[in-house]
Amino acid sequence: MRPFTYERAASVEAAVKSAAQTPNAKFIAGGTNLLDLMKLEIETPAHLIDVGRLPIAGIEDTADGGLRIGAMATNSHVAADVRVRSRYPVLTQAIVAGGSGQLRNKATTGGNLLQRTRCAYFYDTSKPCNKRQPGSGCGALEGLNRNSAIFGASHACIATHPSDMAVALTALDATVETLSPSGQARSFSILELHRLPGETPDVETHLIPGELITAIVLPPPPAGGQVYRKVRDRASYAAGLASVAVAGGNLALGSVAHKPWRAEKAEAALALGSSPVEAIAAELAEATHSSRNGFKIDLLRRLVPVAVAQANGGEA
Repeated sequence: MRPFTYERAASVEAAVKSAAQTPNAKFIAGGTNLLDLMKLEIETPAHLIDVGRLPIAGIEDTADGGLRIGAMATNSHVAADVRVRSRYPVLTQAIVAGGSGQLRNKATTGGNLLQRTRCAYFYDTSKPCNKRQPGSGCGALEGLNRNSAIFGASHACIATHPSDMAVALTALDATVETLSPSGQARSFSILELHRLPGETPDVETHLIPGELITAIVLPPPPAGGQVYRKVRDRASYAAGLASVAVAGGNLALGSVAHKPWRAEKAEAALALGSSPVEAIAAELAEATHSSRNGFKIDLLRRLVPVAVAQANGGEA
C-alpha cells in the first residue's frame, strides 16, 4: 500500500470542499472495497477523506410514503429496518444476499453503489485491463470470461457491476441525492448513476469528481409482490452469476452488465400480457455472450419466470 494522508470530514460540505481542493483524493466510509484495492495498488489515492461518521446515516419517511436512506447508513441497518423489511422486502433480500454479516456491518449505502467490478483481470495487475489502465486492452475478451456481461458490453470491457443492493434499488425506481464540490445539490434516477463501458470503462459513473452521494430516496412501494433471487457458485457469499429483482411490474437484472440492468423490454412485454417466459425471451433477444458465459442466457430464462411467480405468490 502506498503512503497517503488522511482527514476526518466534519461535515458534508467540508468533505466535498476538501475533495475539490486536494489532488487525487478519495472518500472512504466502510472501506470494504477501497481498502482491498489500495492493498493491491489498484487504487492509489494520495488523500483519504473519511465520511463514515457524517450525520447522514438515518432512515426517514418521506411525505409521499417513501423512504430516504442516508448514504452512511450501513447495509445491516438498512436491511433490518422494519419499514424496509415490510415495504421494500426486495431490498432487504438483496442486501442479505450480497455479503456476510461482518461486511454488512461496515459497508454503507453510498459505498455499496460505488463498488468496483470483481473481474479477475481488473484485480490482477499483471494482466491488461482498460478499467484499471486505460488503453491496455481487455484480458477477459479472450480469457476467463465466465462471469462477464451479456448486456451493454463493448470491445473495451465486458466486466459486470457487483452490487446486489443496486439491482433492487433499480427495480424500486430509487433516486440518488448528491452534493457537488460547488455546493450544488442534485437529485437523479439511479438509472443515471452508472455508465456502460463504451470506450471509457474506467469512467464508471456520471458523478463529477468530488461529488458525494448523500442519500437514496425510495418512492412509495409499488403495487404487487417483491422478490430478489440470486444464483452463484456457492451459497457462502460468492459473487453472483446472475440475479433478478422483481418489484411489482419492474424487473432489474444483476451480474449481467456494467451496471444494474433494467429489463425494460421484459417489463413492457409483461404489461401487454405476455407470460414471464415470453417476457424474458424478449429481453434476452439482444443479449450477447463471450466464449464462456453463454450459460447466463439460459440461466435467466429459468430464473426470471421463477422470481416473477414467487413475487406473485407462486412457489419459489
